[in-house]
Amino acid sequence: MTLNLQYEAIGKGFVQQYYALFDDPNQRRNLANMYNVELSFMTFEGVQIQGAPKIMEKIASLTFQKINRIITAVDSQPMFDGGVLINVLGRLQTDEDLPHAYVQTFVLKPIEGSFFVQHDCFRLVLHDTI
Repeated sequence: MTLNLQYEAIGKGFVQQYYALFDDPNQRRNLANMYNVELSFMTFEGVQIQGAPKIMEKIASLTFQKINRIITAVDSQPMFDGGVLINVLGRLQTDEDLPHAYVQTFVLKPIEGSFFVQHDCFRLVLHDTI
């Protein structure tokens, strides 16, 4: 398969759509459509999860209601299978907590003229300064 030359537009469009759903507690459940029942993996703060049902369990377990998010950078790369690697750097604040930097990396896998999230790694950027 050849490289997808639209990788930058795909990456930016995906990030916009993903966070629009994630950041709205009433829409968050619709993220299930972006993951595959078996073939999707998520690492959330070091916890490994496989499959859309388990990923959605994790997302549903998050207790915050309000998110204030600033995206600093979206870097995308084409993959040789037609997929897209996306790295997001930003800052978020949940409810009344202090804002924190975060990094989130996605791998979009092509399927039937569209994509699903094959890999999703999220980590707050917290450093032990002791």
